[in-house]
Amino acid sequence: MTVHHLHLVSDATGETINSVARACLVQFSGVEPVEHVWSLVRTPSQMSRVVAGIEANPGPVLFTLVNDALRTELMDGCRRAGVPCIPVLDPVIHALAAYFGVAISGQPGLQHVLDSEYFDRIDAMNFALSHDDGQSTSHLNDADVILVGVSRTSKTPTCIYLANRGIKAANVPYVPGIQLPDELFQVKGPLVVGLTKDPARLVQVRRQRLNLHSGDNTETDYVNLDSVRREVAEARKLFTGHGWPTIDVTRRSIEETAATIMTLFSRHQAEAI
Repeated sequence: MTVHHLHLVSDATGETINSVARACLVQFSGVEPVEHVWSLVRTPSQMSRVVAGIEANPGPVLFTLVNDALRTELMDGCRRAGVPCIPVLDPVIHALAAYFGVAISGQPGLQHVLDSEYFDRIDAMNFALSHDDGQSTSHLNDADVILVGVSRTSKTPTCIYLANRGIKAANVPYVPGIQLPDELFQVKGPLVVGLTKDPARLVQVRRQRLNLHSGDNTETDYVNLDSVRREVAEARKLFTGHGWPTIDVTRRSIEETAATIMTLFSRHQAEAI
């Protein structure tokens, strides 16, 4: 089997380059290269080690570097090794610079500076954790977004994802026979979104979780297909009755669900102005 190597070189944390690599690699079925991650590369000695690593394991190089001397050293090393060297952000940065008519700062890691946006994300993360699964309902009106959904619709990870985008998200579970908190129906500012899922898929996921955590195979309404169908139908009726937008997450990743919510939230904000 042929072994492919891929080098990801960054002068910051490498988060951006990793995301780009993930987005690109999914387009190549059956290709799983050995990834070599080189982050916080900011000195000539560090770059020398990177180039040596590339020469030892030749493979395409994706990079995000703003220092011209380091870029030149990397590209020269790749030329000698006979491998592609791709500056993934250059087209975007240069196009924006030309449009805005301003110079590029050339300072690495600016997206991670401890500015107000960073602390907004931290606040949003704390909010999501303290308002998970119906906690602290007396403060629901402080949320930007409130997710309501039946069990196993990825409410918590979606809230965490949104928090990482600076959106304060709370989630409230819909459980048959248990009344939702009054505070949920009294909120004025937050966008409330209902999450639902195909009943058959819900049963499958719930059974897997029960077996994983307790080995319990007992037949209950929680995993009974007819009961789950009624549960999902009741939840949908509730969402529709209150005019809450509803998202079926059956075939959506958390990222896709969050992207839809962020679009809805942008519209919600615009309508509030």
